[in-house]
Amino acid sequence: MKMSCLAIRFLVVLAMIAAFAACAATPERTSTGEYIDDSVLTTKIKAKLAADDFLKSFQISVESHKGIVQLSGFVDSQNTIDKAGKIAREVKGVISVKNDLLVK
Repeated sequence: MKMSCLAIRFLVVLAMIAAFAACAATPERTSTGEYIDDSVLTTKIKAKLAADDFLKSFQISVESHKGIVQLSGFVDSQNTIDKAGKIAREVKGVISVKNDLLVK
């Protein structure tokens, strides 16, 4: 009886360690917290772009990963590309912006 309680405790501790290790971020995987942070960052940038009267008419795609933001899509001028990049850089939490917008 005493031996089975000890074995059960050992298995519970082992399961808890495995669960915590599975939630940790690795270079290949993103943790849940990092994924949520990127989602919030993307949403903030999309909201700022949509709120700008000049930029809201363009289809600008926004993706982020670990604070690095990528803008893509087609716009009508280099001025628009610069303005979208500036807005994205101003959002708190952005580490860098990869501006892949193209003039059509």
